[in-house]
Amino acid sequence: MLEQLDLERVLVLDIETVSQKAVFDDLDESWKELWRLKAANLKGADQQTPEELYNRAGIYAEFGKVICISVGIFRAYGDHFQFRVKSFYNDNEQVVLNDFANLLNSRFDNNRFLLAAHNGKEFDFPYLSRRMTIHGMKLPLLLDTPGKKPWEVPHLDTMELWKFGDFKSYTSLRLLAHIFGIPTPKDDIDGSQVGQVYWQEQDLERIRIYCQKDVITVAQLLLRFMGKPLLNQEAIIFADQEDA
Repeated sequence: MLEQLDLERVLVLDIETVSQKAVFDDLDESWKELWRLKAANLKGADQQTPEELYNRAGIYAEFGKVICISVGIFRAYGDHFQFRVKSFYNDNEQVVLNDFANLLNSRFDNNRFLLAAHNGKEFDFPYLSRRMTIHGMKLPLLLDTPGKKPWEVPHLDTMELWKFGDFKSYTSLRLLAHIFGIPTPKDDIDGSQVGQVYWQEQDLERIRIYCQKDVITVAQLLLRFMGKPLLNQEAIIFADQEDA
């Protein structure tokens, strides 16, 4: 499959999510009860209270929200590629989702394109679809997968590619980057800190930067899988929010 993959038809993405509220006590009583029921089935529920487990609420689409979506697209440039990166980020989730959906509907609205992410099939793609559905949005073509056969779903997952048919384990993007010698910044936050940076530090810009770096790492991983040279820094172009 990768031998025939046209990288210029691949939109790489990563999302950052947080809980709907900063802390459990900010929920109303109905949401508290629903979270207690959810928390009872989570790993570690016997050692932690629902209040303590609420820092994990952001990874569940029913209890979280999307605050940043970063995307990147390859463009052939001479004998190598450029990679253009753009982010949609806002405290208002509906703004983020609408802007992202508008991009997909206007420029990636046919089956020639693929969405790519690390662990995207288990997290990013269904999370986006669920949150869009909650907001009453029509799903863009690349996320509208119900009823499609597995080979008809336009999604590419670098974690799935690495499994080579072995579905027993999770392999982090950070680990794969290290294995393949992909340079990653050491002075950044990790995924477990996004909620704290958002709710306590209110630093959405820092989260955007982190999200973009993950998109670039996924792009580099795809290149490694295909036996192609990595992007150098000059080949990575950052678009501002107004310039697609």
